[in-house]
Amino acid sequence: MTDTVVSDRDTVVIALPHFAADAARVAEFLGADSREYSRSVFREVFSHYRRIVALMSAGIAVRQMAPLLSDKWSDPAVVVVSPDLRFAVPLTGGHHGANDLARQLSGMGMVPVITTATEATGRISVEEVARVTGTDVVNRDSTRSVNVALLEREVPVLSVAGPAVVIASPGVSVLVREGEYTVGVGCRRGVRKGEVIEAITTACAGAGVRPEQVLAYASTARKAHEKGLIDAIVDLGGSLIFLDDAAIQRQPATSPSPAVRLGLPGVAEPCALAISRRKELVREKESHGRVTVAIAR
Repeated sequence: MTDTVVSDRDTVVIALPHFAADAARVAEFLGADSREYSRSVFREVFSHYRRIVALMSAGIAVRQMAPLLSDKWSDPAVVVVSPDLRFAVPLTGGHHGANDLARQLSGMGMVPVITTATEATGRISVEEVARVTGTDVVNRDSTRSVNVALLEREVPVLSVAGPAVVIASPGVSVLVREGEYTVGVGCRRGVRKGEVIEAITTACAGAGVRPEQVLAYASTARKAHEKGLIDAIVDLGGSLIFLDDAAIQRQPATSPSPAVRLGLPGVAEPCALAISRRKELVREKESHGRVTVAIAR
């Protein structure tokens, strides 16, 4: 069996041979592909589909996909359907599509078994707010503490209309427009707007990154007073996030930086990495006059 999957569908149904007919019904209902179970099938489909329905016992599915799990933000949503087609149970990615998939299967008469704490108690999660608003969570580590807080009390959801600058503590989830790349920016005191725009534009062009692909821009909170930096991001139509020292210090030191004198591993690179999805630096910091820029994803 080859591990090359070619399909324009985002959902696949995997079933033991005995349940092939039922799997075909489920696949037709979802507009999904269908695959017969084998010991290698989860490995073959895991990176190619956004949603997986496993028509089998939960134990089989758990054992086969456990070695493949990496990160809840990138793993596919997996729902186990009981062999009698009575229950749809999200196993992974509840907040990332599995709960919605289980609810969709209720259209076939199945009972969605939702176990994520916020949804199970009738609360909305940070991830659900992002889905409804068509945005993405910049500081993904924050969702743990914010979702826990949502279980205990009402947590305000604040909408900030731009142009604006957001200074957020670790306990605040920041949602911005969707994008693939993050741009970290460092600058000297008194930098001008034009200098910042030119530096960012040059760096992004060199990396092949278009403005609409940028999720957010970030810098140290120590630069929150720099009007040239703030005005530049406003003119670029982006979201600027100022990170506190703790958020920056959690990032690895990727290259030497004068910021070590301030107790920071750097500015441009750690800021780009801190708010990135994959924690991958795609363009190391580069200096353009009084501005440094780094790009991550």
